[in-house]
Amino acid sequence: MFYEDLIHDFAEKAQIILEGKLTGVYLHGSMAMGCFNPDKSDIDLIAVIDKDISVLQKLMLMNEIVYVNQYAPPKGIEISLVKREYCKPFVYPTPFELHFSPVHLELYRRSPDDYVKDMNGTDKDLAAHFTVINNYGKVICGEVISTVFGKVPEEYYLDSVYYDLKNAPSDILTDPVYVILNLCRTLAYVNDNKFCSKAEGGRYAAEKLESPADIDIITEALECYSSDRIMTLDRESAVGFAERFLKMIFDGKGGLF
Repeated sequence: MFYEDLIHDFAEKAQIILEGKLTGVYLHGSMAMGCFNPDKSDIDLIAVIDKDISVLQKLMLMNEIVYVNQYAPPKGIEISLVKREYCKPFVYPTPFELHFSPVHLELYRRSPDDYVKDMNGTDKDLAAHFTVINNYGKVICGEVISTVFGKVPEEYYLDSVYYDLKNAPSDILTDPVYVILNLCRTLAYVNDNKFCSKAEGGRYAAEKLESPADIDIITEALECYSSDRIMTLDRESAVGFAERFLKMIFDGKGGLF
């Protein structure tokens, strides 16, 4: 309840700061998909505007985002500000006006003015985020999802997913739970066109696979994801798991990536 109140308070302040230019604030990620664990999850938001905003408004909005990040779960808050014209019809790679995640916090603190001036461009990840919004998203404030977000074509969604997974054999060594369950939910999509949360994807793969070793890894990842446990996995097992799953995913789409 605390985190829900936190993001609703942020949305109310964003409406004031943006003076009628805010189309809406939308929740995606684990909190929207029903598998939020404050020990392992972040808060994922997309804010949509229908007009350009000033540098001052960006600075004021960033102040609120950084404030919210203080009270967010340990993994923090991730938010992108996107213009409505790029949401429907969907544009890929998607331009964004402003972005924040905790990895950028020190960069922002060093020079807020430079941060809001430079933190814009295009982001392939938004194709996957918008797909989650279309299937699971929650309106925090503003217009309904169907009027704001258009369908993301499969080729863009898959390219976005590949962009996120391409370094899985190295990323799994530092963030095994995220990478393992992300690979599982991607496999669910390419095999059965199922959009899954990480937890749902893990359960899907554990039921479908025949390899006891892979099932054990997935089961441990699921247990860690839903608790405060830290997953430990030796390098050979971790890299081998990631490489096997990438092969299954690529084979499942017949080289579409």
